[in-house]
Amino acid sequence: MLLIHHLCVSSGPPRVSEKVAHRQSARLGSDIKLPCPVEGDPPPLIMWTKDNHNIHSGWIRFRILRMGLKIKEVEADDTGTYICKATNGFGSVNINYTLIVIGECRWITQQSTIFLQNVRPRFTQPAKMRKRVIARPVGSSVRLKCMASGNPRPDIVWLKDDRPLTEQEVGEGRQKKWTLSLKNLTPEHSGRYTCRVSNRAGEINATYKVEVIQRTNSKPILTGTHPVNTTVDYGGTTSFQCKVRSDVKPVIQWLKRVESNEESRYNSTIEVGDHRFVVLPTGEVWSRPDGSYLNKLLITRAKEEDAGMYICLGANTMGYSFRSAFLTVLPDTKPPITPMFSPTSSSLPWPVIIGIPAGIVFIFGTVLLWFCQSRKHCPPPSAPAAAAQVLQSSHRLPYRDPEKDCMSSMNYEEYLAQQQLLLTQGAPTIPPKIYPKIYTDIHTHTHSHVDGKVHQHQHIHFQC
Repeated sequence: MLLIHHLCVSSGPPRVSEKVAHRQSARLGSDIKLPCPVEGDPPPLIMWTKDNHNIHSGWIRFRILRMGLKIKEVEADDTGTYICKATNGFGSVNINYTLIVIGECRWITQQSTIFLQNVRPRFTQPAKMRKRVIARPVGSSVRLKCMASGNPRPDIVWLKDDRPLTEQEVGEGRQKKWTLSLKNLTPEHSGRYTCRVSNRAGEINATYKVEVIQRTNSKPILTGTHPVNTTVDYGGTTSFQCKVRSDVKPVIQWLKRVESNEESRYNSTIEVGDHRFVVLPTGEVWSRPDGSYLNKLLITRAKEEDAGMYICLGANTMGYSFRSAFLTVLPDTKPPITPMFSPTSSSLPWPVIIGIPAGIVFIFGTVLLWFCQSRKHCPPPSAPAAAAQVLQSSHRLPYRDPEKDCMSSMNYEEYLAQQQLLLTQGAPTIPPKIYPKIYTDIHTHTHSHVDGKVHQHQHIHFQC
């Protein structure tokens, strides 16, 4: 009972496993990770918000990790309040952060000012500017980056085909300090986009070629390498990811192959080729800026039956495409817990197992002893009754039913007549039975009749 109580107590709402600094700062253009160290049983689901807005996969620079939130290339607008909310069936817990984005430091000494006063601009993240030719389908979005630094702080101007962009040409895009975002692309957005960065010390520029592709009616295409084979610990959490490119928003569905010995566990399955599959619940399909669509399958508290083949199926009106991956669940390393006896247990304790047969034997023995005692005190009616009938018909002696009187009297002549009759007949039908007798009284009676005759006989009294 104590063991069961201990197991129940271990479950509860999520809790913060370590202390965190609720005030965070990041330099402009750098990466930062906001931790969310929470744990609970069952494992909680994590959700992030910024200024009361949910953060999802559509936020390109934001990535929700298992134990935190990662923000790439921090921008000035990323300043704000971030909340990590962990929830399970027993409750929830929040971790709040205040993020401050710091610009370039201007606190320098007089000597350094003389040395740094004429520093021409330079690109601070050239690795993220290597892809200069970008193709995107109609309706998607694109981000062009030109992170730079210098002294004095440089200015940036965006041009399209060598002429400055107007707000009307930017459209729904939002021009930030170092990044140009173009959303809901149309063929008119195609062209060469140049960022021109300059200060008193000099000028640099970088050019991107953007090509907006008219959508064609075709079946979906699974891009990237996902889903990929995955291994998870017993009771752990993992996920499969599926990225689909389609001209129109596709339907993304997850399937799991059902083995031949598992079909009875599912209400309905579908047949694909030589195998049967079960359709799994699917979450929301997110639209990405590059024109693709993303969906994730989350597997929590993994068990042995969760292992197997999973298929991501992307479909639209023109057809479908799919890709498979395997999930391996490592065996449970925890020792099995022996359950305490309860009334609902399927197995019986050893006292009951021993007591039931012993009780049956005791009852059977009691009945058998009672039966034997009954047979000992009251002889069966068949043999004496038959003998009595024979004696009554031959000697005309009065008959006494032995069933009504166990203590009976039989004179010596009757006894001899009975034994002789049984011997002469050979007992072909009624086998002779010798009943044990305890003689308690033997005496002789003498009777004188009126005609002068004297009749003498013996009485033998016995107990059956």
